[in-house]
Amino acid sequence: MIMNTIRLGWIAAALLPLTFIACNKDDDNNPGESTQKRTITVENVLNSRSLVESGTYKGEGTPPVILPGQSVSFHFSASVGQTVTFASMYGWSNDLFFAPANPGIALYNEKKEPIEGDVSAQVKLWDNGTRINQKPGATVNHPGVADTKDITEVNGADAQGNTYLPASSLVKATLKYDGDSYFTLTLTNTSGGTANETPLSPGVWAVSYIAGGQLLNDAPLYKAGQATANGLTALAESGDNSQLYDYVKDNTGIFTPLSPVLVVVYNGVDNPIYKTGENDRGQGLKNLAQQGDASILAAALEKLNGVKKVYVLPAPSSKVLLPVIGNQAGGVVSQDLDVVKGDRLAIATMYGFSNDWFFASADNGVDATQTGDISTSIKLFDDGTAIDQFPGAGNAQFNLGGSTSAENKPISEIPNPNAFTTLPAINNIVKVTIK
Repeated sequence: MIMNTIRLGWIAAALLPLTFIACNKDDDNNPGESTQKRTITVENVLNSRSLVESGTYKGEGTPPVILPGQSVSFHFSASVGQTVTFASMYGWSNDLFFAPANPGIALYNEKKEPIEGDVSAQVKLWDNGTRINQKPGATVNHPGVADTKDITEVNGADAQGNTYLPASSLVKATLKYDGDSYFTLTLTNTSGGTANETPLSPGVWAVSYIAGGQLLNDAPLYKAGQATANGLTALAESGDNSQLYDYVKDNTGIFTPLSPVLVVVYNGVDNPIYKTGENDRGQGLKNLAQQGDASILAAALEKLNGVKKVYVLPAPSSKVLLPVIGNQAGGVVSQDLDVVKGDRLAIATMYGFSNDWFFASADNGVDATQTGDISTSIKLFDDGTAIDQFPGAGNAQFNLGGSTSAENKPISEIPNPNAFTTLPAINNIVKVTIK
């Protein structure tokens, strides 16, 4: 299923809606120096994904089904508004599967408190619509007679009149909150001794990104009332979860906006924005790294000796630079510059779906008079002022409506892979060119 179309304005309020800022000084250029015209362009070129996490689960035997009385668990991170979904075959059927109703199992209540305990009521039984249903049981013939119907919920009886207990009587789903936005979902096969005793197949699970209160993919595995797709048939008919997981895995990865971009031109001093190995200087970088607000840092930089120009560049309409979403190009901002020999240039922008990560020019920035693609000069850093969580799935992240938990560590480069995920190369997220 393709990621829902995202309007450019949905995240305008998620990061502070900064206006264009250009700070000028009287001593911009020294007499006798030849001024050169340059234009810097910053783009969010991330080929974004709609799912923040996904995975598979299976039983421990051979074949790896989950027999009556057995349980499986999987662990994931999620923020307020995100849900978790999964799918497993009703093994002794032609093409039935268990899954929560879309968009999945709720993980937080109205008070934004984590939900724990029995959530089995949210599990449903579905007919994949690709086989005529025989009476369920160990004697079902596979694959059976082909059919061409849409996915429908089995609520007491299927289209052929075969009867079923509620899905919640056959599969028990239990949530445990592990702290720091992490949950464990345990699925237990409780069908033993019932009229609908069945093994459960290996399954697939997924968690969608949320932005501006909207799930980017509210139906990762199936859509009721529509034809099956994306490998679900192999799971529903034979318990093979590999095809569906291949599809889900292709839709799992990184999604993040970039905050309005801070650009600084300076001469005769080191990069004035930050220095790795040192703590945040308290000049406003924290505000940029945690909330996407560059205004405080811009004002502080403008007062520093050696700083010639400071700009804050919000994207038109959306303020933030959205990633590439389907056929929709990523956000882009540009700024004309007057520079002279010896000028340096550095930028900074927030990794929007993080606690305090920011992209910035490495070391002492770049020669402001050069031209070409300078994306390889950009790296990703941890400001060290907030405890990190899974990017895009942490309930303390500002742009997911949370309040960060403070820490006090030196600024450091984010490793890749890191403790949470593997990122694309930085130049496949942030593209910076000078013309």
